[in-house]
Amino acid sequence: MRRSRFTAYVASLLLAVSAALTGTATAQAADTAATGGYVALGDSYSSGLGAGSYISASGDCKRSTRAYPYLWAAANSPSSFDFTACSGARTSDVTASQLGPLNSTTALVSITIGGNDAGFADIMTTCVLQSDSACVSRINTAKAYVDSTLPGRLDSVYSAIRAKAPSAHVVVLGYPRFYKLGVPSCLGLSETKRRALNDAADYIDAATEKRAVDHGFTFGDVRPAFTGHEICSGSSWMHAVNWLNIPESYHPTAGGQSGGYLPVLDSAA
Repeated sequence: MRRSRFTAYVASLLLAVSAALTGTATAQAADTAATGGYVALGDSYSSGLGAGSYISASGDCKRSTRAYPYLWAAANSPSSFDFTACSGARTSDVTASQLGPLNSTTALVSITIGGNDAGFADIMTTCVLQSDSACVSRINTAKAYVDSTLPGRLDSVYSAIRAKAPSAHVVVLGYPRFYKLGVPSCLGLSETKRRALNDAADYIDAATEKRAVDHGFTFGDVRPAFTGHEICSGSSWMHAVNWLNIPESYHPTAGGQSGGYLPVLDSAA
């Protein structure tokens, strides 16, 4: 009986020590996140295309002071902030030209990537200008690409990030659904097209989440935040087709960056 009590006492003591050490490690990780550098990578959803207030030096990359990376850095004052996300970027562009600022002191990395690899712009053009069947067919082609090729492309990017920033907490953010369904005569797009476009967003998000998690990264799902703020919702955080500024079409507004993406990064960082 005495031996049993002693064993139980030792076990409880070890658990207490383990909990204390875990708490210390967690606190140290939080301190690192607060004091280390932040690097924002990715495509137009990270650069802030559609949000306005573009940084003139960013040129065609269209980096915005209203984009979620810029807003997060302003609110959290990381020890350094490098904003290399660029409108139109594909996975190969990230590995070729965006990873320069990453190093062993980088504490946080955020990224959206993969939509342009899957043919985002061509999908939207097809669905806006052509028939329901053409839209669905183009999306099915994109889904086949997501199944066969995109995972390897994402792996290349994620592995390169980890190699250059071994201690960083990496947050991979997804894409929102575009349309509110069940709304008649929604900007001339049929329910079939709207549903197919939403399904395409879900499809790439699912693939992206799997690759991110398999690399030990955090996936930030923005779809819940954008629910109720899709195109045709009456309170949209997404640009519909903008014939005066076509590149901004189907991109988050400033409200989508601050109300949709920023809280998700805040929660995941």
